[in-house]
Amino acid sequence: QVQLVESGGDSVQAGGSLRLSCAGSGYTNSRFCMGWFRQAPGKLREGVASIDSTGRTTYADSVKGRFAISKDNVKDVLYLQMNSLKPEDTAMYYCAAVWALSGACPRPEFTANRYTYWGQGTQVTVSS
Repeated sequence: QVQLVESGGDSVQAGGSLRLSCAGSGYTNSRFCMGWFRQAPGKLREGVASIDSTGRTTYADSVKGRFAISKDNVKDVLYLQMNSLKPEDTAMYYCAAVWALSGACPRPEFTANRYTYWGQGTQVTVSS
């Protein structure tokens, strides 16, 4: 049984920064694609960023240039650095993972139903 544990969510003013963390033994140093998703009340879950086993990253257009996904292979921790936060970034943020022999992420990108392991979510609230 694999569990992903998220932390780092908080309330912040527009323009501020946060770093989210997701701990899961083996996931950041094995044949996994890992990603961050978010969901606001009344809205669909949407992909934010992903990183494959080689370190290749993909970002949603809405966060490109502001967010950065990374992983620490020694500590087995996935990160999402969020800068220049906007009120529209307010959502519950989830980390997710899916195993593949190639370690590649699903295509097309951000197909949530392809990810098999999920964290409990951490709330990010950005005020104006």
